[in-house]
Amino acid sequence: MSTTPDSAVRAYIEEHRSAFLEDLAEWLRIPSVSADPDRAADVRRSAEWLAAKLAETGFPVTEIWETPGAPAVYAEWPSGDEGAPTVLVYGHHDVQPAALEDGWATEPFEPVIKDGRLHARGAADDKGQVFFHTLGVRAHLAATGRTAPAVNLKLLIEGEEESGSPNFPALVHARADRLACDAVIVSDTGMWSEDTPTVCTGMRGLADCQIDLYGPDQDIHSGSFGGAVPNPATEAARLAAALHDADRRVAIPGFYDGVIELTDRERELFAELPFDEAAWLRTAHSYATLGEEGHTTLERIWARPTAEVNGISGGYQGPGGKTIIPSAAQLKLSFRLVAGMDTEKVQQAVRDWVAARLPAGIRHEITFWGATRPCLTPLDHPALQSVVRAMGRAFGQKIRFTREGGSGPAADLQDALGAPVLFLGISVPSDGWHAPNEKVELDLLTKGVETAAYLWGDLAENGRSTQ
Repeated sequence: MSTTPDSAVRAYIEEHRSAFLEDLAEWLRIPSVSADPDRAADVRRSAEWLAAKLAETGFPVTEIWETPGAPAVYAEWPSGDEGAPTVLVYGHHDVQPAALEDGWATEPFEPVIKDGRLHARGAADDKGQVFFHTLGVRAHLAATGRTAPAVNLKLLIEGEEESGSPNFPALVHARADRLACDAVIVSDTGMWSEDTPTVCTGMRGLADCQIDLYGPDQDIHSGSFGGAVPNPATEAARLAAALHDADRRVAIPGFYDGVIELTDRERELFAELPFDEAAWLRTAHSYATLGEEGHTTLERIWARPTAEVNGISGGYQGPGGKTIIPSAAQLKLSFRLVAGMDTEKVQQAVRDWVAARLPAGIRHEITFWGATRPCLTPLDHPALQSVVRAMGRAFGQKIRFTREGGSGPAADLQDALGAPVLFLGISVPSDGWHAPNEKVELDLLTKGVETAAYLWGDLAENGRSTQ
């Protein structure tokens, strides 16, 4: 009896599911913690393991790309079809630190399957979501009878994402010719919930800094000199208090230049999500929402730029009192950026704002760390619609839309390659990224495999002109 492509895909996945999970468990046993210098050999072993497994999957080109830090893995499988679009899949093979004494119920690097869940560090973030592409492409080939994917398929799996991707932008720019593509698929993200499958359409960018303020050459007596010389701790507090206006908008001149505003349709789609504000507050360990007037909570964390005080310090911190004017103070700020904002212009706006607000007698230094650009894919982009259709086939229900409030290296790919970034992830909030007892839902992992199996054919048919 003949089968439809969908049933053929599902039959292939079911037949190979056990072997797939065994392979994934083997990879999860490698403690590829990029933040720990003592684990550098394990991070390399993880890269070597993945490169070998991708070659076994059928990728004719698999390479380990060296960086000044941890190695990345590159793989390529040409379609052979004239005019086929080129798609690059991004993920990472490094993981967060984990130890049994952190609160794990089982050894974090010894995978355990219980109640339909696979528990291990990296199960969801990000090895599980990288690895589903191996079975996905094989199911795609089996169901279509092809010997190569319907798209020119490339993979770039970095080894330092959990350490802030310090060498990733340089790697992408240096290898831009090899990475050239029509679309980027990021599989390092999640969905709204198990019952509400979603596609993320964008991530915010990030610029963060430290402002060091200096007043007197040493701590001085607040009775003898207070009220007559500038106090750096007071000025740090004044800067923090001046960050926002009465409507909680960022008060730095020029900060909102270029911001791409939410469309009415996007606001409607956000409102369709089953958002429980009380439950969200419990997750946030907070007691009330607060933010820019005129926007909902989801809009604030996904689509609006923000400024936050991450730390403020200066002067005496010990028990009891010490009546001084401190010689120095410090302020740490972070700015989340949305599509249309330029990180360098934001940094300059902050520098100008600080300089204009400080009185004579207060010297200052501002140190910005590496900035991350925001990225956003329009709802009507053909490649995004291919992801939505593929997920819809796998999940058998309507796919909704989210954005991501955090920041990541996806924008580096968008900037260097000039290609749209699409997000394909199946993780859910309960998976516990970076936390003890990280897990992935096996049914959702299978849906990720199935989505990947459908995606390449859909992109080949509908995404030839994705740029």
